[in-house]
Amino acid sequence: MVHTPQAPVNYFSFEDYYAYDDGTENRYELVDGELVLMPPESILNSDVSRRLLFALYKFILPHLLAYKEVSIEVSGRRAKVRIPDLLILGEECRAALETTKGGTITHDMPPPLIAIEVVSPGTENQVRDYRFKRSEYAARGIAEYWIVDPVQNKITVLSLVEGFYEEFIYTGDNLIKSEVFPEIEIKVSDILG
Repeated sequence: MVHTPQAPVNYFSFEDYYAYDDGTENRYELVDGELVLMPPESILNSDVSRRLLFALYKFILPHLLAYKEVSIEVSGRRAKVRIPDLLILGEECRAALETTKGGTITHDMPPPLIAIEVVSPGTENQVRDYRFKRSEYAARGIAEYWIVDPVQNKITVLSLVEGFYEEFIYTGDNLIKSEVFPEIEIKVSDILG
């Protein structure tokens, strides 16, 4: 048996990632130093994200809502950057973002208050959103992580308590409860209906 050597992987640093431009509209996350192409959102997931965004406008100041345009550095074996579907920023995080060019919340900046992901169909997407991002966002100190799952028709709200997330699952006509913003009153069915 002959083993052919594989080409070495060219790992990206944070600087490489921020400077990268392939001349397309493609969006990439950086996962342990490797570029990972983000597939285009399905029309269903886009609808769910927009419904949630519009619902949040009733409770959150608009300048604190970031919709798919802000990325966040998280911990990994190598450089790792995620692009959540929605973020709710605190005033300090927003002020720090205004000093950057790229719209990335770096490790030296305050974390957002809430990160929200809308799960795309498929096992790989579920594992990424339910397992990997859960631990990454907890380690980053994000107070709440919402997993919006149109396939399972539920919204999971994870609240950070002493470094770990406590899980609360909402379905049907349940009102989503937020520890960070107790004034939020959004029915799951209004988002996933």
